[in-house]
Amino acid sequence: MAQTINTFGVLTSGGDAPGMNAAIRAVVRRALYRQQRIIGIKRGYAGLLQEEFIEMTARSVSETIQRGGTILQTARCPEFEEDETVERAVQICHKHGIDGLIVIGGDGSLRGAQALARHGMPVIGIPGTIDLDVPCTEYTIGFDTAVNTAMNAIDKIRDTSTSHERCSVIEVMGRSAGHIAVWCGLANGAEEVLCPEKYDYNEEVIIEHIKEHLANGKQHFIIINAEGIGDSMKMAQRIEAATGMETRATILGYMQRGGNPTCRDRVYASTMGALAVDLLVEGKTNRITVFKNGEIIDYDLDEAMAMDKHFDTYQFEICKSFAI
Repeated sequence: MAQTINTFGVLTSGGDAPGMNAAIRAVVRRALYRQQRIIGIKRGYAGLLQEEFIEMTARSVSETIQRGGTILQTARCPEFEEDETVERAVQICHKHGIDGLIVIGGDGSLRGAQALARHGMPVIGIPGTIDLDVPCTEYTIGFDTAVNTAMNAIDKIRDTSTSHERCSVIEVMGRSAGHIAVWCGLANGAEEVLCPEKYDYNEEVIIEHIKEHLANGKQHFIIINAEGIGDSMKMAQRIEAATGMETRATILGYMQRGGNPTCRDRVYASTMGALAVDLLVEGKTNRITVFKNGEIIDYDLDEAMAMDKHFDTYQFEICKSFAI
């Protein structure tokens, strides 16, 4: 028989992502609409362990849908990998009358949700990460805003790179996933895209490519480098030494995490947040909301997190083919 859930907890964990506030707002207002009590948990799993709970009302999320970051704040919590810590978290939820938990975050946060589920806590996961690296979904909250932020920054760097006849190495976020790099490679017309899934660390190929372009009269060169590859500053120095072309490195960094979420991030986050509440109210637990084939649906959490991570090799290949 399905467990009756009357009080929800909601938290954001791991790296922040634009659109998280839209998801929180949707969770709160949908829960209140469905006559449920909603508790906000500050600073993710770390705040849960410290019992940093606040009662949420419709007013709590007023004027938040357009804001980047997360009003509940977030933190890393390595100790949550330990079973004893997870069990303590479940007992804390029971102590405060929390019957079910909605977790908004990336791969690590959702693994934490799985652990809570194994210890008997009803959970729903919502994928929120700018890296787009959650295996079961074609969309994660924050990616669209982040990739647009990076694209706009790279456009500006291209302007000055062209004026000064430079090579620019531009580092975008993506520690273990190259989705931002590939999308920006296509959107910004980069000559090289380096991402963890495909890079073989053969810099000589890049250097020869630049030399060929210079010989053909090209006067600027854009290299988009994913964070997981790194070494952008020294890479720029080596390229300049080998080619004679003035080369500068720019690390876009945390600017990609901030800013007003795009329409897509607001709408998809709102829909996922509402669906998460509906699932709990209907007694469906240990699920994750996903975007698949144009629809927002839900999967079993364990099944979803066991799926292989997708990397669009065709997008990567055509990106390279355009740099002729």
